[in-house]
Amino acid sequence: MYSENFGEDDRSIRLQVLELQKLEEARGSSDTVLDYRNSVEKGDSGETADAASNSSAVAFHRSTSPAPEQKLTLFALRLAIIEKIATNLGTLGFIWATVVLLGGFAITLEKSDFWFITIILLIEGTRIFSRSHELEWQHHATWTVSGVGISSFRVIRSSSISLLRNLKRFSDGIFKPILENGLREATTRTGRQETFDRRTTLTWKNSEVPLIPYARWLYISSYVSRLLYWLQLLSASACVALSSYKLVMHNYGDVQDGDLDKRNRQAALSIFYSLALAEALLFLAEKAYWEWEVSVCNLLENVTRECGFGVSGMVSIKRFFYDAYSKSVNGSIFDGVKMDMVSFAMDLLGSNCSDEQLIGARILSKFAVNELFAEDTLEKIGINLPVIERLVEMLNWKDLQEEEIRRSAAEILSKLAGKKQNSLRVAGISGAMESISSLLQNTRSLGEAPDEIGEKKIFHDHHLHYDFWRFNNLGLLILKKLSRDHDNCGKIGNTRGLLPKIIDFTHTDATLLKDENADMVLSQVLTVKRSLQLVKMLVSTSGNTGKCLRREISEIVFTVSNLRDVLRHGVRYPKLQKLGIEILSFLALETDARERIGVTGGVLKELFTIFLKRKTHGDESENRVRIAAGEAIGMLALESRSNCIQILKLGVFGRLVDALEVPLIRINAARVLRNLCIYSGHECFLDLRFIKTAAPTVLKSITSGDNKLLEVMLGLAAQVFKFMSSEEANIVLTDSGIKKLELANTLVSILKKHDKPAIKVPRIRRFVVELAIWMMEDDVENVGMFRDLGMEKELVKVLETTAELENFDVFSGTVGVSRQSRTVHWLAELALKMLEDEQS
Repeated sequence: MYSENFGEDDRSIRLQVLELQKLEEARGSSDTVLDYRNSVEKGDSGETADAASNSSAVAFHRSTSPAPEQKLTLFALRLAIIEKIATNLGTLGFIWATVVLLGGFAITLEKSDFWFITIILLIEGTRIFSRSHELEWQHHATWTVSGVGISSFRVIRSSSISLLRNLKRFSDGIFKPILENGLREATTRTGRQETFDRRTTLTWKNSEVPLIPYARWLYISSYVSRLLYWLQLLSASACVALSSYKLVMHNYGDVQDGDLDKRNRQAALSIFYSLALAEALLFLAEKAYWEWEVSVCNLLENVTRECGFGVSGMVSIKRFFYDAYSKSVNGSIFDGVKMDMVSFAMDLLGSNCSDEQLIGARILSKFAVNELFAEDTLEKIGINLPVIERLVEMLNWKDLQEEEIRRSAAEILSKLAGKKQNSLRVAGISGAMESISSLLQNTRSLGEAPDEIGEKKIFHDHHLHYDFWRFNNLGLLILKKLSRDHDNCGKIGNTRGLLPKIIDFTHTDATLLKDENADMVLSQVLTVKRSLQLVKMLVSTSGNTGKCLRREISEIVFTVSNLRDVLRHGVRYPKLQKLGIEILSFLALETDARERIGVTGGVLKELFTIFLKRKTHGDESENRVRIAAGEAIGMLALESRSNCIQILKLGVFGRLVDALEVPLIRINAARVLRNLCIYSGHECFLDLRFIKTAAPTVLKSITSGDNKLLEVMLGLAAQVFKFMSSEEANIVLTDSGIKKLELANTLVSILKKHDKPAIKVPRIRRFVVELAIWMMEDDVENVGMFRDLGMEKELVKVLETTAELENFDVFSGTVGVSRQSRTVHWLAELALKMLEDEQS
């Protein structure tokens, strides 16, 4: 949570590298619990909390108000104007003194004026020198009037303490190694800060460069910046005092009549002292204005708050302001006004300094998730390919010190991948998929022998200082967003070792899904959810790419068993169950995968447990899970004799027949029963005879149903009547109160209504023709009845409008899967031939 209680030290514009380190540790993961909970409990539309915000109408909108950093650039512009006026006055005064006074009146000046001019020039030279170099030092370890003016006593005290500490370190460096040389190597340090300190650096940090050996505490750049600052204040104050004194006293010496060499001396001296006084007063006015805005009006804190950076963002704001101020002072005064925070951050991201990279990554990460600035930020990043390449490269940085940079880069890419054009740019970078894959911690080692698989490693955050689970979640989120594009799905499948990693993250157990403890559980549940969402998007891909992905995923030995565990233990997480069921449905499009699922113990049982659940709460999410389970069972029973036999062995046939009366699941129950009747084989005939009890329900649905319900009941009716004799069929029709003529008329009416293939009910004409053929085969009188009703004309229309759409049971996109052995054209010709033969 953002805190408004900035310390007084933060009011000073001093960029400290140590501050970066402390803020990195302080940032921690305090906000992860809410993030994880929101993500896990989000709707099951396949969108996470991050993606859902992208899809909403209010997620991205351009802000009509000025950007917060414009306040800083305007402040820098005003300061630069004052600074340049003061500098030009100082330059003019210097020229006036050297050319007019010392050049023209050097031997005629009074002794006091000569020394006053000399002292003022030396003072101004010192101030100009210190001012010209102060910005360079402040760029590394910035220090301004705010910190000095308010905290001067604290500065002296902290400097003294720092001196004592450095002396202690110096003495320890000499004597301690001698006394404890044997023990030092046996001592191990743990923790984040120790790891950070142990890292060997190849270059100096600018803010810690020791200019003189053994005096590091005195000459590091932050102290030099303070010294230059005080020199400026002292020189300006001295200049004001000396100039004011001479202007007030006006004792420039007497000028005798006729002494032409001294007649303009008084005016020349007054001009010089006035210039010196004006220049010094302008400089002090600049510092006063700076102090007012920074310390009293809290400009930096306000801009930090408006940008949504939080406490850690103060460092970024300070750095941005000093860069804008430096550009305005060293170049055109309008150079700083042209700066914006996003471009500034992108420039820092390409730096070779880790501290600058961290600042840039923090800024872009904060802006990318802020609704006010997200669209503009992502647009600027998206058109800058070098920045995208840099972000992708940062995903491979696994050093503990660079953890926050890596995390920020992953967060930015997760937002960037939300737009299709940007996702194509990210995926098009060479090695991008491998870099994203590196975010996923490899939890399974290689087996020691060909006949075994390596064990899965479990990482716990309380044992490790590296946030593996957060990186896992970010990696899965990026891949999920990239997988919205068909070509990217192929790239994911072709990335070596990536699919097994993703499948490993779908693993769960009863302890995880039933435990409600802390953020660790929520983090792992979120990982399971995102991995399931990603797998669903991959297996739902159409075309040859989807076929290859489904084959490769089903061939991973843990895929089906992991999905079974999700179904078995995910009662508290119906959205996870639905994702697992949908994956099984898509995998079942492939014949081999269908068989693997059927022979994996418990999968069909768990699906039926969900589908035929007796006690339900009736909430929407539970209903969707039950519907999905029915669709999956229907897919698994399609063209699979072994799966049909397994279903019959579960003893659920009677409950399936009863389910035809339940509006929520009757469509899928009818599909499953039809597939059982077709694909179980003749040896299961006795087990299927109970299907006859479903005939009244089926007939009632045919005469009163519509669209999808009508289609599936027509398909089931053609199979149900095959288990009946003519007498049994007549009894059923009589008991149902339906006459043969009424049924035949309904069939003809359906063909008249659907005079061409329908996308929503592509098989309805096929099922009508199949049922009509059975009726004509069952009773010859029915042939004449159909002829009188105009069936022959309708069959001719069917022959003229048949399409491939009607010859498949299921589809993958626009590609048909599981083609029927008998086409609609063949069935229509058969029915037409029966009508013609009877007439002849």
